[in-house]
Amino acid sequence: MANHLVRYAAQQTKARITPAISQVRAAHDHAHEHHEVGDPVKAVIGNREIVGFGMNGQPNYIDRVDFPLPAIRYKEVTPDIQVLKEKEKGDWNKLTIEEKKALYRASFCQTFAEIKAPTGEWKSVVGFSLIACSLAMWIYIWMKKYVYAPLPKTFAPEWQQAQLERMLDMQIGPIEGLASKYDYEKGRWKE
Repeated sequence: MANHLVRYAAQQTKARITPAISQVRAAHDHAHEHHEVGDPVKAVIGNREIVGFGMNGQPNYIDRVDFPLPAIRYKEVTPDIQVLKEKEKGDWNKLTIEEKKALYRASFCQTFAEIKAPTGEWKSVVGFSLIACSLAMWIYIWMKKYVYAPLPKTFAPEWQQAQLERMLDMQIGPIEGLASKYDYEKGRWKE
């Protein structure tokens, strides 16, 4: 009898739980239908073609004179560029100058002349350096005026002269020092 009761309770519980579980599973499956596992590289570079290894093996674009061939094209493939690419496979003499320029600009952002052209960045570097020097000078002047104490009286020329006379009177350093360079009989420095 107890066995029948346990079996009946299990059937009732299963009957109540199964619809709830299936509803949760259906909601979970429906919520994640729009997620697709795609190529993470394509998510970053979009529709641009990978045309080489690149500077460090990464699919990135950079204009550099020392490494002229980037890993990916500069622009994404559009219908206009696709038409030009098909036309490019034929005779290049049939392409106009504008079409050749458009094909170049689809692959590269700048020409070598544009990359090497002076940017004028030196002006801002010099300007900021001069501003920094000026600021340092103003800080020095402010500290000299308001932070540092005045020099002690021993730095005055009269005080230093008196100090020198006292050292000579005491004959400090008679062999190689100060007194050795002073002629005491004539009262002046030796020549």
